[in-house]
Amino acid sequence: MSKPSPDVYERGKGMDAHNEVMRRIRAQKEAEYDPHEPTRVWIDEDNTPDGIYQSLTIILNTGGCRWARAGGCTMCGYVAESVEGGSVGHEALMDQIDVCLEHERENADEKSGLIKIYTSGSFLDEREVGAETRRAIAETFADRDRIVVESLPDFVEQEKLAEFTGKGLETDVAIGLETATDRVRHDCVNKYFDFEDFVAASEAADAAGAGVKAYLLMKPPFLSESEAIEDMKSSVRRCAEYAHTVSMNPTNVQRYTMVDELYFRDGYRPPWLWSVAEVLEDTADVDAIVVSDPVGHGSDRGPHNCGECDDVVQKAIKDFDLRQDPSVFSEVSCDCEATWEAVVERERSYSLPLAR
Repeated sequence: MSKPSPDVYERGKGMDAHNEVMRRIRAQKEAEYDPHEPTRVWIDEDNTPDGIYQSLTIILNTGGCRWARAGGCTMCGYVAESVEGGSVGHEALMDQIDVCLEHERENADEKSGLIKIYTSGSFLDEREVGAETRRAIAETFADRDRIVVESLPDFVEQEKLAEFTGKGLETDVAIGLETATDRVRHDCVNKYFDFEDFVAASEAADAAGAGVKAYLLMKPPFLSESEAIEDMKSSVRRCAEYAHTVSMNPTNVQRYTMVDELYFRDGYRPPWLWSVAEVLEDTADVDAIVVSDPVGHGSDRGPHNCGECDDVVQKAIKDFDLRQDPSVFSEVSCDCEATWEAVVERERSYSLPLAR
């Protein structure tokens, strides 16, 4: 299996050239973060194979994604929110868990049946979250129904997941595949692994009695709107063969990223919300739960339409996430659909973006 390394392609070309740029951009970060406080925590609702659950989502503040420290993905600014030094100790990470449990007690009437744990890297990478902490977290949430943990394919191992499934927890591993198209993943996202590595990780999860939640990225840099739509349609269908849930994340412009640099120079526009709806409606027939959570919807730096219809289209997307009924999209309309249709028809890679 491929390993995260800055030397994936020839020196000075391909991924190495991307990584050089990304390291330069990330070096501009100035903020510092407390290792005893999580990056974020919130209460929400999620659709799962066992129905809709109240969910507690936790983003642990670790030393950051290993691949991001080599340079990393063109759109991801999460490493800029990580603790300096490359690692956070067991006690500090468990302090973060305590903060999240206190947040749940203060903001929810009952315990959440679903726990989702992300690190903006790989929860299963023991350089980010050590084995002692992983086991302590499994014990902490053993009384819940379901847990999701995030990881790159390299670190998905049957033995690690068995620490959760062995406690009776329905367990899913969330893998940031981004796209089923290797060339797009390598050249637009700057992610080092291949689709076959994702398949191998899904097999390891299955052997542990765990499921897979695949995360896709809609409209990475260098793709036109129409290319992004078609890439997502084909990716959702391929992922549905290996994952019970496919979460399509429209790109938002984060600080300290290549996408941010392109956006600042008028070289990138986040995807239209109409494009998100188009993909969800087209793939509603696949044998998987397909969802999307457009972060920053309606803002210039997030997925957006004209500004007038963003909230209503976002509400339809959220409704689809919970009910999986594509008819919700027939109930929303706006004059800006005509502009979006023109962009999809006419925008080319050499004319990006055709409209802001």
